[in-house]
Amino acid sequence: MNRRTFLQTATAATSALAGLPISRVFAVEKPNWPIGCFNRPWTKWSYDDALDGIAAAGYKLTGLLTAQKGEAFTSSAATPEYLDALKKRIAQRGLTVNMTVVRFKPDAPLADNIADLHQQIENAARLELKFMLTFGVDKPEHYENFYRLMAAAAAQSDKRGLKLVLKPHGGGSGASEEILRCMEKVAHTNFKIWYDAGNIIYYTGKDPLAELEPIAKHVTGFCAKDCAAPKAEVMSQFGTGKVDFKVVFAKLKSVGFNGPIMVEGVKVGATAEETTANARDNREFLEKTLAAI
Repeated sequence: MNRRTFLQTATAATSALAGLPISRVFAVEKPNWPIGCFNRPWTKWSYDDALDGIAAAGYKLTGLLTAQKGEAFTSSAATPEYLDALKKRIAQRGLTVNMTVVRFKPDAPLADNIADLHQQIENAARLELKFMLTFGVDKPEHYENFYRLMAAAAAQSDKRGLKLVLKPHGGGSGASEEILRCMEKVAHTNFKIWYDAGNIIYYTGKDPLAELEPIAKHVTGFCAKDCAAPKAEVMSQFGTGKVDFKVVFAKLKSVGFNGPIMVEGVKVGATAEETTANARDNREFLEKTLAAI
């Protein structure tokens, strides 16, 4: 192509794009959202087995979602020495860790939970994490103290450069109505949502897309798992349940979501290696789905 032809082609393309709404111009771009994997599929084995499996399945990003035997993770019991060694164990597999979970006792005094969570935040900061995730609470009698705890945690984590997020998990965080109530009560800009379409089906039986609509603009992460029916198995392969990942991701794309997507649901095999193969399949499923929107 000579210079004149190139300029004519480029001018024509620019003119064509100029006539489109801005939303359609950007719609042609395919999402390039980070895809990571939690440790949950490998909890039958050691955390080192989980790290090996996550790396072997082709992931570069992981998160500390599920308690695992012998591991303190970012609980208040973790020592600086343990945290430094944990960071090295993760890095040795070529992985980066981006999140941990918030631990608290719903029946404990609020002041005790705030003090304990303060130490958890410091531990998460030592690992240089980006997110701390809460599942909410199940019982209505715990709601008010939960809101107060999260308000305190949102403020403290913000000071340490951490983002506090809520995951749909039944009870006080069941679906959009409950989630919006949480956000209203916590009332802090550092309190957002990590959406979980599979949990919407598992805990409420509602449509994940319909429940995403009112809260999509608040979503900063996605916990990926499928589910066929309320209380059905969620440790399964994507495409075997009722979550329409393509339409859910298309909605998130329309509001400017940019990831991460963290794989949680994977069919647990008889061996760690079989589980790893399933985790690889679910990663490839997501990559193909994102390429199609």
